[in-house]
Parts: sequence; C-alpha cells; structure tokens
Amino acid sequence: MKLHIHIGLAVAALSSCGPQRQPEQHANQNISAPTPPSASASRASSNSSPEVVRPSGEHAPPPAASLPEPKGPIDPKSAEAAGQVVQHYGALIEQKKWDDAAKLWGSSDAAAKFDTSLKSNQENHLEIGKPGRPEGAAGSIYLSVPVTLYGKDAQGKQFRLKGTMILRRVNDVPGSTEAQRHWHIERIDRGGTD
Repeated sequence: MKLHIHIGLAVAALSSCGPQRQPEQHANQNISAPTPPSASASRASSNSSPEVVRPSGEHAPPPAASLPEPKGPIDPKSAEAAGQVVQHYGALIEQKKWDDAAKLWGSSDAAAKFDTSLKSNQENHLEIGKPGRPEGAAGSIYLSVPVTLYGKDAQGKQFRLKGTMILRRVNDVPGSTEAQRHWHIERIDRGGTD
C-alpha cells in the first residue's frame, strides 16, 4: 500500500510541474539550409537528431524542424520543384557563385544582365514568398514567386527590393529537350522597395 501511495505522489508531483523547457542546446537547431538536402540526407539527419530525455526518464521526440522535409522524391514538374530552383538561386547569389547561378536561368544573357546589378553588392540575400499557381501558355508552364532581395550595396548601405521571379518550363511536347522540361528562371520583375 505504501508503494502505491509513493508512486501516486511522484506522478502527481511530476504532472503538476507544468511543461518542461527544452535544454538550450536544442534551441538553435532549426537552421534552414539554402538548398534542400537530398532525400537520403534528410533521412540521415532525422536519424541522428539528439533525443530529448525529460526528468521523468520518458523519451520525447527531437524538436521539429522549422520547415517540413519533403517525403520522397519531388516531382520535377511540380511547383515545389520550381520553389527549389528559387531557393538554390538565392543560395548561389549569397555565396557569389555567379556562373552556377546563371545556369538556373533560361537565357544566359538575361542572367548576366540581372546578375550585373548584384555583383557589386557587398551582400545579397533572397527572401522567398509563397509560389502562385502554375499557368499554361503556348506549350509552356509559368509560375510566379514573390521574392525580396536584400543586403548591402557596394557602399555598405542596406537595401531591400521586392519583385516577382517568373519561372518557366516547357510542357512534355515532342521535340522538347530534358533541360527545357525542367524549371528555370525566365525573368525577375522588380516591384519597388520595402
């Protein structure tokens, strides 16, 4: 009987303590990468997440990531795949990898023209909004993604510009190449300052 009372008191004491705070070392684990990891990398990282142990000895799942990882392969024709192109472009311009960034454009001339305005900046960053719905026109699919370009210009002054990134891919029509059937940046329309 005494054993049951002691266990009951211990359970009541633990449950009255309220929610437990996670250790500080886990607070900064929600870091979003500029480019999404491969499916095998996301499986590896989810298996290696630290396990949280509550004072009661009960195991809790690790803290959730800020953005859910895709489950399985992404359809290269999907809006999600277009969003990945935008994310990848943002990461490349942030790292000043201009040649690699230009490869994400449908036209190397359009890429060079736009990137010229960025190359002299000290810092470039890209915020990405929610993609619109894909729209078809003349054998192609277009998708608009609101973006905000921000950073420091050549003189170190902070800037913030809004715009819309237009992505395009060719439908699966006879004569189209594999490269044409993947999303690429068609143009970036500037929309003003923030």
